[in-house]
Amino acid sequence: MILSTTPTIEGRTIVEYKGVVFGEVIAGVDFLKDIAASIRNFVGGRSASYEEELIHARTQAMDELRQRAETMGADAVVGIDVDYEVLGANNGMLMVTASGTAVKLQ
Repeated sequence: MILSTTPTIEGRTIVEYKGVVFGEVIAGVDFLKDIAASIRNFVGGRSASYEEELIHARTQAMDELRQRAETMGADAVVGIDVDYEVLGANNGMLMVTASGTAVKLQ
């Protein structure tokens, strides 16, 4: 499965558009990671725990997008866009959405 942010795949021809496909993940950040990030915010530097959570959520969203495209019979997903949002009363949840167009290639 080819996953691309571009609208085409170099050297390949899109012969069928299967439709728009999505992958969504909503992940909660646990209490200990939140405390560690708060300390890191105070003293400066990167928050490894939040970065790990973000990478994990993005990977899950892309995996879900790929699986849904495979179910549709696609060979690739083009025009992929990944968006990030925070949700919840205290912004304690991270939402990652990936969307693109599932296509059949020649």
